Amino acid sequence: MSGAMNPESGMAAPPAERLPVWLKITHGFGSIAYGVKENGFATFLLLFYNQVIGLDAGLVGTAIMLALIADAFVDPVIGELSDRTQTRWGRRLPWLYGAPIPLAVAWMLLWNPPEMSNAMTVAWLVGFAIVVRTLVSMCEVPSVALVPELTGDYDERTAVMRYRFLFGWAGGLVIMIMAYAVFFRANGETDPAGYVTYSAVGAIAMAAAVLFSAAGQHRRIARPSPPQPRQATGIAHVLAEMRQTLSNRAFLWLIFAALFGFVNQGIAYSMTNYLIGFVWMLEQVEKAIYAFMLFFSMIAAFIIVTPLSRKLGKRDATILSGAISLAFNTLLYGLYLTDLFPGMPDKPNVALMFAIVLASNTFAISVSVLSSSMMADVVEASQAETERRSEGLFFAGYFFMQKCATGLGIFAAGIILSLASFPIGAQPGGIDLETRHDLALGYVVALLLIGSAGLLVMRRFPISRQDHQARLARIAADQGTGGAGVP
Repeated sequence: MSGAMNPESGMAAPPAERLPVWLKITHGFGSIAYGVKENGFATFLLLFYNQVIGLDAGLVGTAIMLALIADAFVDPVIGELSDRTQTRWGRRLPWLYGAPIPLAVAWMLLWNPPEMSNAMTVAWLVGFAIVVRTLVSMCEVPSVALVPELTGDYDERTAVMRYRFLFGWAGGLVIMIMAYAVFFRANGETDPAGYVTYSAVGAIAMAAAVLFSAAGQHRRIARPSPPQPRQATGIAHVLAEMRQTLSNRAFLWLIFAALFGFVNQGIAYSMTNYLIGFVWMLEQVEKAIYAFMLFFSMIAAFIIVTPLSRKLGKRDATILSGAISLAFNTLLYGLYLTDLFPGMPDKPNVALMFAIVLASNTFAISVSVLSSSMMADVVEASQAETERRSEGLFFAGYFFMQKCATGLGIFAAGIILSLASFPIGAQPGGIDLETRHDLALGYVVALLLIGSAGLLVMRRFPISRQDHQARLARIAADQGTGGAGVP
């Protein structure tokens, strides 16, 4: 990477340039590991430990929430260590080469607990959930921290992020499709044997994706780490710098808004199998088609998100996309709960349900892409204040919040299931209409209230395209003259 260098900080300001497509693809490919993990945790883990292992849904939701929150505190450490890593290959590559193989092993163990007491099984779940998510962070935080290092262009960062989301969704949905169409085809999602194959394929996919991405970017990013701008290295000084960095106003507003979105995501993903299997009563083939449909929503988001950002700016595009997603989701379950949905009360019309979910999910994904791109812009806002580029720490803070919020979402999903008196060992078609309605009502009310709150908070995000471009120009001018910083 080229760019002017600040003599004091030693950190290059990234040029506002377009990147070759091959680099965007190679960079994004590594997020397949994140997609596989996210799909497993959000879609199957609650179901597996509840319906297959036999633990209470509320207990499993609580265990996963505790694991995610405990693990989340590791993320800022990983981010700070990544920013401070000094090697001849730079700050990020050593992490991308070192973490994938241990991740594959831990993933297998998470899905294959030995026979033991319920207390020990919960401990196994919590322990390996923390290990898996920590190792995923060791892959994901350094990788996504490369985005603001690769380019300073406001819109190009959104373009790079959409490739990350494309491959992340592809990884999660491909293994989801294989699960419905192959692993669980014979006996459904409560078949223990299916999870053995599911975990093995996922482990191989995660390790291969991260290693391929790292190797593919190696020639572009493998260069000696820039000199450390920090003079003191004591733990108190490090913590003080971390606190100063993470107190950036734009960062705080962004993660506060995203908190609501990730709580909703945790609820939605962890209840997917309950909703499509028991509320919408999809057959196995229809579940596989449902997964394909979700991938098409990612393609649709991939197409619209960059033009939408260019037209409205990232913040306003995020608010509009979130409002549209919530509107379609509310329409879907409003029709269901009032028995106005075609096919009710027996078998709801699957084609209409797919169409509404496609629209809702397209704009929900756009929100995620845009908020991640906004986080990249926070890096320069902080650099102007602190003279430090802390890409790893910022994205680690983002993941910290995401894990806590997702854990809360999974916990909330467990509560919704418990309040609906959802039985253990339930079979599709064997749940009475009242329980199905209670499940749908709790789900849609939670998503609507939480999502609306997040959109109201997002209005306070302070960085526009004009702000970002002016800040880059001031930083470049300051670095060119060897100044001390930008006020």
